[in-house]
Amino acid sequence: MSKQIRVLIVDDDLSILEVLEARLTAAGFKAHKATNGSNALELLNIFPIDILVSDIKMPEMSGLELLDKTRTIFPQLPVIFLTAYGTIPDAVDAVKAGAVDYLTKPFDGKELVWKIEQIIATLPQQPAVLQPADEKGIFWGNSVAMTDLKELLIKVAASNANVLILGESGVGKESVARMLHSCSPRKDKPYIVVDCGSTPPGILESELFGHVKGSFTHAIQDKKGLIEAAHGGTLFLDEVGNISQEMQSRLLRFLEERTIRQVGAIKEKEIDCRVISATNADLRADAEEGKFRLDLYYRLKVVTLVVPPLRERREDIPELARFLVDTYTRNNNLPSLELPQRTLDWLQTLTWQGNVRELKNALETGIILCRDRRILPEDLQLDDEHIPMAESSDANFSIEQSEKEAIIRALKQTKGVKKDAAELLGISRRAIQYKSKKYNLDASQFKD
Repeated sequence: MSKQIRVLIVDDDLSILEVLEARLTAAGFKAHKATNGSNALELLNIFPIDILVSDIKMPEMSGLELLDKTRTIFPQLPVIFLTAYGTIPDAVDAVKAGAVDYLTKPFDGKELVWKIEQIIATLPQQPAVLQPADEKGIFWGNSVAMTDLKELLIKVAASNANVLILGESGVGKESVARMLHSCSPRKDKPYIVVDCGSTPPGILESELFGHVKGSFTHAIQDKKGLIEAAHGGTLFLDEVGNISQEMQSRLLRFLEERTIRQVGAIKEKEIDCRVISATNADLRADAEEGKFRLDLYYRLKVVTLVVPPLRERREDIPELARFLVDTYTRNNNLPSLELPQRTLDWLQTLTWQGNVRELKNALETGIILCRDRRILPEDLQLDDEHIPMAESSDANFSIEQSEKEAIIRALKQTKGVKKDAAELLGISRRAIQYKSKKYNLDASQFKD
């Protein structure tokens, strides 16, 4: 197989999870474990899972309920159920509901591996590489973080699930949203962008829902709202964390009912559009403080995509820099320029608080100021705050060593709980997962 298959196994029996993990790992698969349905759904939002293997009978959320929720988010995800002899009728019902197959306990591990291989072999091949939706895109790299993100994006794009995109300013959240639309069945329908951050609250209601003639001063004619304009396509709400409490209530009602009423209108209209939202704020924290509706937060984040900051994927910077320079020179009919290796090495040592957007702006400055068609560090005119974190030839090692030590300290402080360590460091759960793997850190060693 060209890529390692990711299998999510779900069972409340820890011994069965361990046996399955050992068997699947020995077969060359990557196994992720969950002890209940809620944990499984969380992992589905973090990792690009290829196939789900779940028990039928589980407390809190049954396998059938998990199947139903999974189908809403990832309709194409294959599911195999494990069932005791007495629950075979439930397994048969699950197959009718969309599961691919089932095995009865005790089962043969070799048979499970064979079934997984057969199912994967019959799936349509997904594109190995995504191209940016436009010249201002996020510019995919080959780091672990970006590889995981684009694989998950491909899976999510096929569904109609609402998506919440998280990430710092400048990482490319709008480009991810546009990519979701362009890779979805709605790609030939409208893609409507709403900037919730810069639109005044009083105007945002009319912009989103539209209004009828005479509904307020200067409403001299009927106006279609942006939600209605997105009918059949995708509505992207950028910086959704900035909307007012009143607008939060109206947006929640739309997401629940899928109907809108224009300002001043009596009748409601049914609207079919996918909603993608983005923010650099911590919406969960805002919800806990009462600044953002918790029920709206959960409606928006059926699936969450976290775009990593540039400093967490430094290995992508040389490729990004070359692409940005080539794109700018081509679009402006300029001769090609060289990025010497010492410039690329230097770029990898910087902090890039403004992320890809800041890198793009710096390189455009370098293109304008460089001489002899070679862009050197001094041509970028960066502020003192961009002085490399380590001045020696071991700069990259020093940065990675500092990063590793910070993660170790956080894991020690949280007794190995990665979720809490991520919050302590101010990074995403995805980031703590792949960085722990990168530095070979086993969370269990910090539990005592």
